Amino acid sequence: MDTGSVQSASQRDPSALSPLTVILANPRGFCAGVERAIETVERTLKQMGPPVYVRHEIVHNQRVVTELERKGAVFVDEVDEIPPGSVVIFSAHGVSHAVVAQARERALYVIDATCPLVSKVHKSATRFAEKGYEIVLIGHAGHAEVEGTLGRVPGPVHLVECEEDVQHLNVRDPQRVAYVTQTTLSMSDTRAIIKALRRRFPSITGPDTDDICYATQNRQNAIQTLAGEVDLILVVGANNSSNSNRLRELGERSGKPTYLIAEADQLQPQWLRGVKRVGITAGASAPEVLIREVLTELGRHRRLSVTELPGPVETVKFALPEGIAGKT
Repeated sequence: MDTGSVQSASQRDPSALSPLTVILANPRGFCAGVERAIETVERTLKQMGPPVYVRHEIVHNQRVVTELERKGAVFVDEVDEIPPGSVVIFSAHGVSHAVVAQARERALYVIDATCPLVSKVHKSATRFAEKGYEIVLIGHAGHAEVEGTLGRVPGPVHLVECEEDVQHLNVRDPQRVAYVTQTTLSMSDTRAIIKALRRRFPSITGPDTDDICYATQNRQNAIQTLAGEVDLILVVGANNSSNSNRLRELGERSGKPTYLIAEADQLQPQWLRGVKRVGITAGASAPEVLIREVLTELGRHRRLSVTELPGPVETVKFALPEGIAGKT
């Protein structure tokens, strides 16, 4: 052993030779909507055989997408890329009425894997619109769920991303305004925007319950608890995953260095300098295997002691689309 190099490393970072406590958030990773979407693709492949086309990523995680591609799923950006008469699955994020119509025109066999909680938002917004309310959608422009919701609601829909946007809203009747939200946002962000909407439109109405899904709430609560226990937070999830990015933001707001990584090889050893306790969580579309790989990578740099925070047990289970498949 080169003791000189070890001493040098120790001098540069005394923590390099000390054990690293890793605390896992709970709950973390897959939610019921993601599990349902993935199982829908797998069941359809078994029942109908490949290729099965999927419009957009079934969930926002490249590891999941790659594994389903290996089994015969073909991911496309738009319906017009799919051969007429083929099987198509709509992703968990939902689609617009226009996409449904395009699928019908191509005689596609459609299976809708839209998360039931996203469908609930669609139905809520549609009910408000049919009653003559002008709809405000709180969400992020360009996100697949937002695009689907915008295309599901009859009449005008105003997208707001921040409190400042509220001040620029121009509606027909300030007494007839309703709001809905993207399901994967930060609770603190939506709360502030809803307060701004209520100040601007005192008569505004909204859903009976919070649109932020139970899994998003649970994971956000868990990372806030985790932040009080650790020096550094790693969020495992894709860069294009809204709920994973919200977890990163919450970690940063807690004052703890927080990094979003899609794969274990993105871990940077310098992040661990001076760190004694690392917290790990995962977005709702990140499989548990990625957590295990991150632990393995951490173990290459430090001796680990791994513990898990207590948390609520999620028992939600969504039924698969009726008959797995159905025609448009």
